[in-house]
Amino acid sequence: MPIKNAIHSQQVYDPTDESIMAEQELCMERLYAYNHTRPSEHAKRAKLLKEMLAECGAGCWIEPPFHANWGGKHVHLSDYVYANFGLTCVDDTHIYIGEHTMIGPNCVLATANHPILPELREKAYQYNLPIRIGRNCWLGAGVIVVPGVTIGDNTVIGTGSVVTKDIPANVVAVGNPCRVLRSISERDKEYFYRDRKINWGNL
Repeated sequence: MPIKNAIHSQQVYDPTDESIMAEQELCMERLYAYNHTRPSEHAKRAKLLKEMLAECGAGCWIEPPFHANWGGKHVHLSDYVYANFGLTCVDDTHIYIGEHTMIGPNCVLATANHPILPELREKAYQYNLPIRIGRNCWLGAGVIVVPGVTIGDNTVIGTGSVVTKDIPANVVAVGNPCRVLRSISERDKEYFYRDRKINWGNL
């Protein structure tokens, strides 16, 4: 199997292959440029995102600093995705994020993993599993999503959660490991936070 295909094979491979490392370095150069833009350079940031990412829909924004193993090369953003400061995408394989999803500060989306067997780990072998996050999701600050996880549409992941298994659509899920706390319900149409009512007349 060509080494460039191995990273997406979901099989164990050697990530220190020279051809992989050379391509990664080029991607990291673009990421460096993005992270060193000035706050007022909106157009430059938008242009760089289009060049860096696998897909970048309309109205997407990632606050620098943005960290990514492949500089975002395997990150797919649908329209109007927003990520706050300090997003880390371990994008050794594909990360898919649906439209209108919001990601809080210092979140980690990690597709790469290493075998349990020490003999393989001492050779730095790894494998990668894709991450899929649905549309209109919200990941609170400090959320970690591990390889192979899917999060369904409209779901909210609470601050500091570690998502180790798939989470269904239309729920609030929290904890380490992350578990479903409750479904999104009719009450959420009336209250935006605890006992604080939504003033629909002002929206």
